[in-house]
Amino acid sequence: MSSQFWVTMKSWKAVSPRFLPFADVISENLPLSRLIRLSLFQFSVGMAATLLIGTLNRVLIVEMGVSAWLVAVMVALPLVFAPFRALIGFKSDHHKSVLGWRRVPYIWIGTILQFGGLSIMPFALILLSGDTHWPMWFSHLAAALAFLLVGAGMQTVQTAGLALATDIAPEKDRPRVVALMYVMLLVGMVISGIVFSFFLEPFTQIQLIQVVQGAASVTVALNVIALWKQEARQPHKTRREDLAPPFKKTWDQFVSNYQVKRFLITLGLGTAAFSMQDIILEPYGGQILHLTVSQTSFLTALMSAGSLLAFALSAKWLSKGMNPYRIASGALLVGLIAFSAVIFSEPMESPILFRIGSFLIGFGAGLFSVSTLIIAMQMDNLGMTGLAIGAWGAVNTSASGIAISLGGLIRDVVSDLALNGVLGEVMNTPGIGYSVVYHIEIYLLFATLVAMGPLVLYRKKEVKLQATKLGFVDLPS
Repeated sequence: MSSQFWVTMKSWKAVSPRFLPFADVISENLPLSRLIRLSLFQFSVGMAATLLIGTLNRVLIVEMGVSAWLVAVMVALPLVFAPFRALIGFKSDHHKSVLGWRRVPYIWIGTILQFGGLSIMPFALILLSGDTHWPMWFSHLAAALAFLLVGAGMQTVQTAGLALATDIAPEKDRPRVVALMYVMLLVGMVISGIVFSFFLEPFTQIQLIQVVQGAASVTVALNVIALWKQEARQPHKTRREDLAPPFKKTWDQFVSNYQVKRFLITLGLGTAAFSMQDIILEPYGGQILHLTVSQTSFLTALMSAGSLLAFALSAKWLSKGMNPYRIASGALLVGLIAFSAVIFSEPMESPILFRIGSFLIGFGAGLFSVSTLIIAMQMDNLGMTGLAIGAWGAVNTSASGIAISLGGLIRDVVSDLALNGVLGEVMNTPGIGYSVVYHIEIYLLFATLVAMGPLVLYRKKEVKLQATKLGFVDLPS
């Protein structure tokens, strides 16, 4: 067994580092093991997102008979905390601690909030299903509290965690670090979705309690491992006698920069453009193109594959010094092609064209997300790393949530008007509601390109990006 192990290790060392994902991001001060451990906080966030948006969404409506509108409100509640991510990032920049930590306390607070929300959530959901003698308002309040706690924890952990990644990663390696963080988020969503489906078959309320509380325990374990010996203690930066500037004054200074203000507007428009279709893409495939449940479920895999390809390419391009604004503008052009393909798939009755469009949506959204986060990370020269990443998260999450809600609402309203003959005979088709949403997304992409135009010419101070590449062959045995 031992000899086989060493043979396997030698075979890995023989593989060229360029074929090993993220092998070139490591350095003497940032080994791969440390980077993988740090990215585990993204795994826990992906697991919580899958549980809220996927598993519980289905279980509440189908198995437990809760009204769809009430479930939609509960699932959307975590987004209420998204605008506070800028404040969280600012606080982590100026945290006062006798231990000398700035980011760790906020990641830990977020972990505790996630754990608390997941711990009480199954019991709150059982009350919400009506299987109780308690008044209904109490079940609504309990469920809302559980979802809010989980949402607050996710937003806090992700904001402080990405700020910590920015602190410890050399500037030349940040594109690949960001790509790895996004990959770990997707891995967390995929693996947790498979595990949840396995343990909830067949479904019982007892199993639901076990799964959700198991997720709470795993969240704490993963985040403790992720935090272990990551942030160096710096008492000189966290002295209590040092006065932190007021948040409003710092925020006003931050957004007074022309580039920052225009970037946040661009980020909001672009995120909304890519997100509005999230809730209607699979129904469009089923209702309009008559795809089966299995075929529409495959769309998620296609979009994820597109995003993974985008992460890999963006990491490579950014590490070579390519302007991230140009990559973001390229992502918007990909989005124009993607939504056009989805629109034309209806009159052409082409599921293949629809799948191509879905893949390109994931690819464009992935490119846009990574490039804009890198732009936010590059704002650390303003001395506001946490605030910049928090602002990115606040705008990104809020714009996404609002766009998803509007996408479903616009589709329903337009479809009802069309079926009632209000829009005329030509517009009285089943796909008109979907088509309007996709056209709005195209308009938003054009608006984003207009907003980004002056930023593409922006040139960050040149930084040498010729890093010494290390692969597994250079790792100590």
